Amino acid sequence: MNLQDKVVLITGAGKGRGRALAEECAKRGAKVAVNDISPMNVEDVAREITATGGIAKAYVEDVAKKVGAQALIKNVEDDFGNIDVLINHASVEPHVSLLNMDEWDWHRTLDVNLTGAFLMMQSAGRVMKAQGSGVMICLAEEASLGQEKEAGAYWASMAGLRELSNQMNLELRPYQIRAFAAKNVNEVLALLEEG
Repeated sequence: MNLQDKVVLITGAGKGRGRALAEECAKRGAKVAVNDISPMNVEDVAREITATGGIAKAYVEDVAKKVGAQALIKNVEDDFGNIDVLINHASVEPHVSLLNMDEWDWHRTLDVNLTGAFLMMQSAGRVMKAQGSGVMICLAEEASLGQEKEAGAYWASMAGLRELSNQMNLELRPYQIRAFAAKNVNEVLALLEEG
C-alpha cells in the first residue's frame, strides 16, 4: 500500500510504538490521526509531525468506551473525509500476578486492549464498508518462554486480539477490508507495504 495521502488512524499514539508508527506513517506521506487518552503526549506527536511538513491531528478519547470510540471515528472522518487504515495500539499492561490482581486492573486491561480494539474496528469497519476498502491492524505481541511474569492479563488480551483480528478479517474481507494482527512495528509496516 502506498501511504501517500492515505488517512491512518493510530490509537495509543502518544508514546512508544504508537508514536513511532505515527512518525513513520507521516514520513511515508500519510495523513495521520493520532489518538491517546492523554492530551499532552498525543498533541506533542501531532505538533512534531506537522513541524516537519507532515499532516497530523490529535484526538483525545478513551477508546475503551463506546461513546469515545464512535466520537473518534466520526471526528476523523469529518476532518479527513475517510479512514484508510486503522492501527489499534492503545494498551495497558499492569505488572501484577494473576493471584494478586485486583478485578479493576483485570477489567481495565481487557477493556482497553481488547474491547477498545473491538469498538474501534466495529466503528471503522462501518466507515470502510461504505467506502469499499480499508486495512485494520492490531498490535498484538505474542508471549514467549522468556516473557515477563506478572503480566497475565496483558498476554490474555494479546491472544484475544489475534483471534479478534482473524474473525474481523473473515467477516470484512468480502467488503475489500483486511484485518491483521502484528507482533511489532516492523510487522505493521511490512503489512502496510504488502497492501
